[in-house]
Amino acid sequence: MTYNGLIFDIKRFAVHDGPGIRTTVFMKGCPLRCWWCHNPEGISPKNEIMFFEYKCMRCRTCAGVCPAGAIFFENEGGFPRIERSLCIGCGICADACPTNAMRLVGRVINVEELIKEFERDVLFYDKSGGGVTFSGGEPLSQPHFLKEALKRCKEHGFHTALDTSGFAPRDTFEEVMDYVDFFLFDLKLAREDEHKKYTGVSNEPIRENLRLLDESGRGKDVLLRLPVIPGITDTNENIEGLVEFASSLKDIRQIELLPFHDVSEKYARLSREYKMLDYSAPPPATMKRIREAFEKIGFNVKA
Repeated sequence: MTYNGLIFDIKRFAVHDGPGIRTTVFMKGCPLRCWWCHNPEGISPKNEIMFFEYKCMRCRTCAGVCPAGAIFFENEGGFPRIERSLCIGCGICADACPTNAMRLVGRVINVEELIKEFERDVLFYDKSGGGVTFSGGEPLSQPHFLKEALKRCKEHGFHTALDTSGFAPRDTFEEVMDYVDFFLFDLKLAREDEHKKYTGVSNEPIRENLRLLDESGRGKDVLLRLPVIPGITDTNENIEGLVEFASSLKDIRQIELLPFHDVSEKYARLSREYKMLDYSAPPPATMKRIREAFEKIGFNVKA
């Protein structure tokens, strides 16, 4: 059986998505709606159009070719507006745009095609101790494709990493766990009500899967990742709650602090609301406070 997946990017020579030089596959679809999401183009499980205003020459070609009538020019000499409820994600406008102001986000790829992409980079994996990372979006939202891709990677001897929110049914998580060498596992908010407010989902499945990973005894490398969001995840209460939970883990002792940065331009290109306009990067004192809190319980902290 050939498994197809929907991805939105393949990044080569990645050095921040696991050990060594890596090829990172960004998969479409995510059940979370984190206010600060850095990859909003990965949220929807469907194709969508990104519009780059600075590239647009306002030639109206896109509106003329759109089969769904989803692109409008409301003002003479103005920029196009995409009616997202009408857009079918066909990409015809992107193909026709002479300046690439319209870009289709999302393409179908099968596992064999993906393996061929990885084979191009084997030399870099071998020289650096690198491999393949699946990111997103949330890769676990395409479980069958992900599992088959991971299995094929292991058959080829590729080191595998999974960048995940951890939000998935336990059975799904267990099915892919044995094919992953290295987990980059998000840890965001300790309190259930705050987790639901800022991500849209409960944190209980996330905690359960992290405990499962920690207690599996399968020797998995796990790097926790904490997005440091001013006034949201960096509060004393939240850090105390996360430290308490992290201290209960048996084997996991690594965490990376990811400071907030503004990605509002991505949201504008997708016609999405961005809730973080009044936020800025955390000051050094905040990063130091959080780092020291985790170091006190024996964690190796990367910031």
